[in-house]
Formats: sequence, structure tokens, C-alpha cells
Amino acid sequence: MSEKDYFSKTSDLFSPERTENAPEALKGIKVLELATLVLGPELPSNLAEFGATVIKVELPGVGDTMRSLTPYATLYKNQALGFIQLSRNKYHCTLDVRKPEGVEIFKKLASEVDVVVENVRSGTTDRWGIGYRQLKEINPKLIYIALNGFGQWGDYTDRPAYDAVAQSETGFAAINGFPESSPMKAGIWIADHFGALMGANAVLAALHYRNKTDKGQFIEFSQVENLMRVMGWTWPYIQKTKQDRKRSGNMDISIVPSGVFKSVDGEFIAVSAVTDVGFAGLATAMGDPDLRLDPRFKSQIERSRSKNAQLLNDMLKQWVAQNDAATIEAAAGRYGFAAHRVYNSGDHVKDEHLKARNFIHEFTDPKGVKFAFEGTQPHLSATPGRVKWAMKEVGADNDYVFKEFLKLTDEQISELENKGIIGGYTDMIGRTPPIDKKEAK
Repeated sequence: MSEKDYFSKTSDLFSPERTENAPEALKGIKVLELATLVLGPELPSNLAEFGATVIKVELPGVGDTMRSLTPYATLYKNQALGFIQLSRNKYHCTLDVRKPEGVEIFKKLASEVDVVVENVRSGTTDRWGIGYRQLKEINPKLIYIALNGFGQWGDYTDRPAYDAVAQSETGFAAINGFPESSPMKAGIWIADHFGALMGANAVLAALHYRNKTDKGQFIEFSQVENLMRVMGWTWPYIQKTKQDRKRSGNMDISIVPSGVFKSVDGEFIAVSAVTDVGFAGLATAMGDPDLRLDPRFKSQIERSRSKNAQLLNDMLKQWVAQNDAATIEAAAGRYGFAAHRVYNSGDHVKDEHLKARNFIHEFTDPKGVKFAFEGTQPHLSATPGRVKWAMKEVGADNDYVFKEFLKLTDEQISELENKGIIGGYTDMIGRTPPIDKKEAK
């Protein structure tokens, strides 16, 4: 098979026409979510994209705290921007689990599902009577995952933890930024999103074990410990050298040359040559093919020595400054090193490569306004993930959830509403329904 045939057949294998009506890998798996903010809710979102039925439980009226957390008070149809992403493919119901009747209803829901996800303060669900100890008695096959910053036992269990705190406690912030700057956290909620992904990984492992043994289990997840796992060579380096890992800004001190530089046309562009072959190609593109023969640069080990690395990166910085970004990217493809300009999200939405790979999902709201979502990853040829919906108000699916899963009648649902056990949205910013629904009332 030629390379052209391979790419064509692979593209066909993952084409929307082929995958649109394909089966879902996690169809039939039911997940009950009692979570807020990002770490907890993002985990079921990952499962929902691959077909799991996710029931998100929120407090009546106020709902998830994340509904009101949004950059610079920017809303879309009365919805917080971050919550739009976190709500995809979920059924939203309300239930006051702090009240005895709410506890009993939650237990009934838990008896019908495969997985419970919670990220409240350690010990809270157990105190409410809906922790793993209580739920496993009514559903022995249940997989229950509790996520929080510092875990379910230890000296720090009474501490709240948010993404910035996790980045600080792990030392992640300490190694980010420039040498002369203070520690710097990542611009994204990396502890939350990466934590949720690894939590989903644990749930899938537990589901696989249950398939073999018919046994459920309790999964205890520390956001902080999980983020420490991506620190790479930090711990071995400190133990070997007795020195702290230093901040290195936009330079990679293990892969040399590598960094982010400014081109002559004002673009910032990342350039990297990982292998000796890649470095030889970069040297040729820079107009000095003999550079690869210099004893200081003949191998990755030599190039990564402090003085050599600084000299080589300075040379690369100067070369980038003399060329435009498009020329550098073209040279990378021709000579076998890596380069790409620094993109923003606006660039992604217009990127033809991402469009060709069906990574950009566009939804059209009732007024004809398009809203783009990032697509699912990874791609599965037989059971692809998909985004079906998002942006639901507090309690949007109360009727569906309580009728479908608990077989409650309209009268019983109305009685629960009158008691304040369940309910809809409130007028709090971000907790109100999308504008179209509000205007229709």
C-alpha cells in the first residue's frame, strides 16, 4: 500500500459518514455524578462522549458552582463558558441530598447505576449517608470514585484544593516560568482536566475488573498526587544532583535545540530538533550543515550541556528572527525538524487540518448562531465518541430522570418540588436558563 493510499483509507475509516451512526463503546454504562467545579464533572464528560449515560445531580436552584465561574464575566446565553464544555451529553437533574428524602432518592438512583462520581470534601457523602460504605450495601457491583485535592485520608484532608493550589503543592508551578520570574501556574486547569482524564482511566480499569469478577470497588483519587505523576524527570534529577529543578522559560533543557522564538514577521514559533537526524536537517535549513559535526553539538547529550545548549538556542533564536513563520514551517517539513507557530483558539476553529480530521464540532442554536466545540479524542474507528448536546439549565431533565430511572409519576415529582427536594433554576447569574427559554416564558 502506498503512503497516499494509507492516508486515504485511514481518513475514510474515521469519516463522519461512517461513524455518525456507529455504536458507542460505553453504551449501557450508567454514571451518577454528584460533583461540582471541574475535577469531578469533567470525568463523567469523558465517559459520556463514548456513550455512557450520565445523570448529573445538582442542588435545586443554585446548581453547580461552575455555572457562575467564567472569564471576565463573559456568558453565552446566560451560561458560564467553562460549564458549557463540562455539561456535554449529560442529563441534568436536581436533588437535595442533605435532606433524608433526598438521600433515599439518591440511593435509589445509585442502585440503578454502574458508577458514582463525587468530589465533595472528604467524608461528606459518608456523613450524608450516601458514601461508598452505604451504597455498596445496596449495589455491591458499584464502582465509586471519590476525587479531591489531597485524598480521603492523611494530614491535609481538611484542606480545600483548587487547580492553582494543586499546581503549587505539587511543585508544578515552581518549575514553570522564566528563570528570573516567580513560579507560574499553567494557563489552563491542568490539574483538573488531567486529573479527570486519569480518573476516567481508573473507572474503565475498574469496569474491566468487574466484567471479570462481578465485583465493584472504591476508587480514591488525589488531584495533587496525580499531577505529581507528570513531573517527568524532576524527582530523579533532585535525588541525583541534590539540586532543585530550575525554571527554564520557553526552552526545553532536555531536548536541545528547542524553544519558542519570535520570527521576523512578529509570529511566535516553536522549533525543536529531538534526534540527531532532525538536528542535521535543522542545521541545513539554518544554512550551516557542518554545525552537526561540531563536537559541542554532535549528540543530544553534548547539545544539552548547559553552555552548549545556551549557545545553540541563541543561534536558533537569531535564525528564526531572520525568517518568517511560514518559511520556517515549510523548512521543517522539508528538512525533518519540528516547527509550528503559536496558535490561539481562534486559529484552531479556522484550521483546515482540524476540520479535515473532524475535530471541530459546530452546533447551531435556535437563532441560527453557530458555536464550535473541540471534538473527542482519541478517535475510535468502530465506536467513536461524539458530542450530542450541552448548555442545559439546572434541573432540565428532572422529569426524564425521575420517570425513566425511578418510575415516579407526575404527582410524585410535583410533591418533591413542593417540598424543595428537587427544583429548577434560580435567577442567580449563570444559573438561569438559556436566553431563548427565558424569553419564551
